[in-house]
Amino acid sequence: MKKNHFSFSESSRRDLLRLGMYGIGVSATALPMPLFAQAAAAVAGQAHGKILVVLELSGGNDGLNTLVPYGDDAYYRHRPNIGVPRKDLRPIDDHFGFSRGMAGFERLYKNGKLAIVHGCGYENPSFSHFTSMAYWHTAAPNSGEQYGWVGRLADAMAPDAPPNFLVNIDTRQSLAVRSRRHVPVVFDDPNKFSQEVFYDERAALPSASGVNEQMANPSRRFLLDTAQSAKQASALVREAWSKYHSPVDYGVVGLDLPKVAALIDAGMPTRLYYTAYRNNAFDTHVFQNDTHKRLLTYASDAVAAFLQDLERIGRADDVVVMVFSEFGRRVPENVNLGTDHGAANLMFVAGKQVKGGQYGTVPSLTKLDPGDNLVYTTDFRRVYATMIAGWLGLKDTRQLLNGEFEPFDMFQRA
Repeated sequence: MKKNHFSFSESSRRDLLRLGMYGIGVSATALPMPLFAQAAAAVAGQAHGKILVVLELSGGNDGLNTLVPYGDDAYYRHRPNIGVPRKDLRPIDDHFGFSRGMAGFERLYKNGKLAIVHGCGYENPSFSHFTSMAYWHTAAPNSGEQYGWVGRLADAMAPDAPPNFLVNIDTRQSLAVRSRRHVPVVFDDPNKFSQEVFYDERAALPSASGVNEQMANPSRRFLLDTAQSAKQASALVREAWSKYHSPVDYGVVGLDLPKVAALIDAGMPTRLYYTAYRNNAFDTHVFQNDTHKRLLTYASDAVAAFLQDLERIGRADDVVVMVFSEFGRRVPENVNLGTDHGAANLMFVAGKQVKGGQYGTVPSLTKLDPGDNLVYTTDFRRVYATMIAGWLGLKDTRQLLNGEFEPFDMFQRA
């Protein structure tokens, strides 16, 4: 019987990544526990270092009903039915108040651990979920950038691509983590973690457990190295999750943040985590208020609990969470008591080392664009630059972000 053979003699290391060979791997149970112990020991000494966690609120969160400008009468003129009255808010000053369910964010803000960035957006905004999210994922609005900004950041931070440096918790890999050099660890349920593989690639999997370092074909060696790395990553994730037991209450929806806490606690060498409130949850076109309040409660509870959990495991000084959505909502309410796709929006940055407060310029509610949207006052890449330079310490952000964007002075220590 003729056997199938895989040949990658004409493929480069980079081409394999671009073609989607992220999926090579097998069930974590295939990795012997002695090897797992060796892997865990190898990463333990690398565990401590600054970590960035990115949380995406998919669907276009309504920033105006998240942090309500109750001190501006124009807000209630635009939203006579869905405008949230002051009595139903958690005021943080004489102008703004959080949605009533956001006790966690209110507490973080008043403790100086939450930064609010106003008016985040970009020129010529798209009102398409897919297109605008691609712009945010790549930090390259109105362009065809193929790699994500988090992926490019990983390349700059660790060009030699150490295993498990970049983790994306989701059912599918986000464009944000697509990298030239790194193979992101992508999983949803830690207990069922096994990377996906095309049917025709399965024949290559058995040989992955015995990579020949002397193999002459560098592309095939890379393929097998990738498969072996996938096996190790799945075992590390499963073991970390099995050992994680926290008394911290993350609320109804943990937004995968307990999984991040588990990996940090286990000593994974990951420096960049990417996760999301999934399924376009914040696309609130109809009867918005009750649904939106509930979503904000879940998100606020989860982020606040995550920071509490980091304190418990002794890593609170090392981690910052950045929260964003692909766009805000149109300023006037619609006839269905909801809001339609808009433009400028809030971003949030939370962590023990954050200098809490409000950053950027508040957009005007009386000088809207022709589509009745807020005019952006802060290019969202300023916040990315703040994470890259201010938090992670990479001072040259021009190449990563395709331009100069001045970071905010947002952190307690260099």
